[in-house]
Amino acid sequence: MPDPARDPDRPSPDALLDAARREERTRGRLKIFLGAAPGVGKTYEMLTVGRARLRAGADVVVGVVETHGRAETEALLDGFETIPRRRVPYHGTVLEEMDLDAILARRPALALVDELAHTNAPGARHAKRYRDVEELLDAGIDVLTTLNIQHVESLNDVVAAITRIRVRETVPDSVLDRADDIEVVDLNPDDLIQRLKEGKVYLPENAERALKHYFSRGNLTALRELALRRTADRVDDELLGHMRANAIAGPWAAGERLLVCVNEDPRSDGLVRYAKRLADRLHAPWTALFIEGARAASLSEAERDRVAEALRLADRLGGDAVTLPGGRRVAEDVLAYARSANVTHIVVGKATRSWLFERIHGSVVHDLVRGSGSIGVHVVPGEALRPEPAARGRAVATAGPGPDLRPYGLALLAAAAGLGLALLLQPYTGIENADLMLLTAVVAVAVRFGLGPSLAAVVASSLAYNFFFLPPVYTLTIADPTNVAAFLLFTVVAVLVSNLAASARRAAVLSRTRAAATERLYGFSRKLSSCGSLDDVLWATSAQIAAMLRVRVVLLLPEGPAVTVQAGYPPEDRLDEADLAAAQWAFANDRPAGRGADTLPGARRLFLPMRTGRGTLGVIGLDADGTGPILSPEGRRLLDALADMGALAIERVRLVADLDRAERAAETDRLARALLTSISHDLRTPLAAVLGAASTLRDLDAALPPESKTELLATIIAESERLNRFIANLLDMTRLEAGAVAPNMVVQDIAESIDTALRRLDKVLAGHRLRIEIEPGLPPLRLDPVLFEQVLVNLLDNAAKYAPEGSTVTVRARTEQGCVRITILDEGDGLPEAEVERVFDKFYRVRKGDRVRAGTGLGLAIARGFVEAMGGRVTAANRGDRSGAAFAVSLPVPAERAKETA
Repeated sequence: MPDPARDPDRPSPDALLDAARREERTRGRLKIFLGAAPGVGKTYEMLTVGRARLRAGADVVVGVVETHGRAETEALLDGFETIPRRRVPYHGTVLEEMDLDAILARRPALALVDELAHTNAPGARHAKRYRDVEELLDAGIDVLTTLNIQHVESLNDVVAAITRIRVRETVPDSVLDRADDIEVVDLNPDDLIQRLKEGKVYLPENAERALKHYFSRGNLTALRELALRRTADRVDDELLGHMRANAIAGPWAAGERLLVCVNEDPRSDGLVRYAKRLADRLHAPWTALFIEGARAASLSEAERDRVAEALRLADRLGGDAVTLPGGRRVAEDVLAYARSANVTHIVVGKATRSWLFERIHGSVVHDLVRGSGSIGVHVVPGEALRPEPAARGRAVATAGPGPDLRPYGLALLAAAAGLGLALLLQPYTGIENADLMLLTAVVAVAVRFGLGPSLAAVVASSLAYNFFFLPPVYTLTIADPTNVAAFLLFTVVAVLVSNLAASARRAAVLSRTRAAATERLYGFSRKLSSCGSLDDVLWATSAQIAAMLRVRVVLLLPEGPAVTVQAGYPPEDRLDEADLAAAQWAFANDRPAGRGADTLPGARRLFLPMRTGRGTLGVIGLDADGTGPILSPEGRRLLDALADMGALAIERVRLVADLDRAERAAETDRLARALLTSISHDLRTPLAAVLGAASTLRDLDAALPPESKTELLATIIAESERLNRFIANLLDMTRLEAGAVAPNMVVQDIAESIDTALRRLDKVLAGHRLRIEIEPGLPPLRLDPVLFEQVLVNLLDNAAKYAPEGSTVTVRARTEQGCVRITILDEGDGLPEAEVERVFDKFYRVRKGDRVRAGTGLGLAIARGFVEAMGGRVTAANRGDRSGAAFAVSLPVPAERAKETA
């Protein structure tokens, strides 16, 4: 937002920082060729620019270009270095994707990347191609890319309404905002339709279908306007940035911008509508501006309501509603904002105040005309701005209580106190200081009660000063001309000082009010940031709104086709039919409904939609005692802020939940693929060995010697045991994930468990040397013997797989720091440093060269799960004395045993 308090003769710091970042950055430059529809020539134009850069000596490569069989586009590819695409198998087919890593390794100066909104194949590093482009830019590589307007996220709904087709592949608007250059590739709709008929866009069978649906002349014209307007908005922002960075006051009439001034006048609604009609004729963006100056604090509730209604009307009609604190004269604040926003037209209503009022207080209209410079000022006559009729059903305003005279009485008492003090001190200070005593009383009244009472104190003090201190005393007559001057000077000084003090008081009151509101909003924001669940967010939001606005609150969120009550303060479970109908209408139409609204005013509550940039999330229902509007203008603005913060928190919680579900689904899919891969190898291999040995025994039983039969039977038994271990691992992992592992803890001797595990793996470890190093006097441990034995079996089996034949497998047990540490060491290749912790992941297996060891990748994961269930921990590391891996299991010594050994 433009800052009206900034000196227009000084450059904007934000604009200067943006310019400095553009000049000093190491990030690559992004240029987007934007089109209204496929076939306008974006790829052709991108290749043309890339070829020009190539002729100029730049290092240019083609990352990915989709020619769609167009001969003229394919001809432009000649002479470019093309990075081969990465082939990705997917559901029985092979997809070709841009090889991001190859481009990063090649590191060209410029990469050509077609179709920015493309979705990458599953398994890619980034789900979307625009993420690949961002990584190229971060690496300092310039990128030329193409995009159709229907793929812009913020325009997705607009395009769907125009074409009746929902585009699923979208690019965030931030990508376009960060682009260094956007070039619109435009083509007349008739020419594009002709290209389509000639088969230059799609194949003939697809072209005929596209002509009937997407490529109608009306659709193409609307999409063309969207592309041009989106680019024009960007150019307009760049122009504003240039003006602010160079302290150019403006306006530069490169494009029309409209500003309408609103206030508490009943005709402001008509003024806003006039500005809307004028903006439509000029095809210009427009803003409704309210300057919240010193008078804002003295506005009545009805006047504040009129200001809020005018700003809400501007928002509904497509304009921007802006409220700024006033620090100077109103006209100066308006002109400062207009120049900073490059406004070319200001719309203001014709004043109806008297000539005498304008002479005393000045005229905003006259000040705007005199100070506008090159900005056009439209003064709309009062006759054109007839006040709108009162809304039906709105309570008729009744005469309120009269003015509060108490501050004026206190002002007179303060003047009397100042007089008494002056008379008391007159013998000591003289008449020269009497005016200071009275002036002090005036200032005190101005600071405490404002301008009106302070002026009353000025009148009383002036009369008292004349009556008691100017000769002849005790009369209102002034004999000496010098005393006349003294009296007038005292009065003028008193008026000026009281006015300044009253202005300072108004500013301080306004600042305190804003600071208090900001502090409450900040506290609410902190509260929302600590909410981790949807129920917490809804409860915090409803309680905060109820506390700050003193209303009863219900929050409704959609469940299927209808909205239902999710939270309330005080707690509310259900609504009557009228309230539910109003809530449903407010949610479906994204507009207020219910009490005090234009739709379904018979409901007991007022329902307002909660929305974010992604759409309407839910509805807030408000109820209060009494009749008339539920919210004041300040309350409505505060509610909007609270509702927006609550909506963002709800969206954040839902996005986190969606992300968790997506991660769980991806993890489930990964585990399922790993399980199928493992089963396909580790289930079929032993089955094949068993089947082969059994069929050999069946077919050649009579011809086989006894030694061969014994060997075949041994193969069947060994492979069956291997298959049994595989199935046992799957069952154990299922138990672990289901939380069904409940250790049966008993006192067990460690040496006995190690001996049992070694005997179970006698055949597996037959090709290795065993070294057993058990410290004498190891204390018995409380553990589950069955689970612990399975842990040792899995760790020893893993060592046998990854250690070469003839190497030594060491089992070491000793006491360390109140635990018994069992370490299994092998003499294999060891663990990759980056994968030490990953060896305990399900279905993960370390790969060495081109060989993958047999196994499911579940043994170590099961070992960790069992050990942790028994209160211990298992770690993996590489040996320090030689090549190989070391797996250590630490289990605590029972407390009573630890006391005995101590």
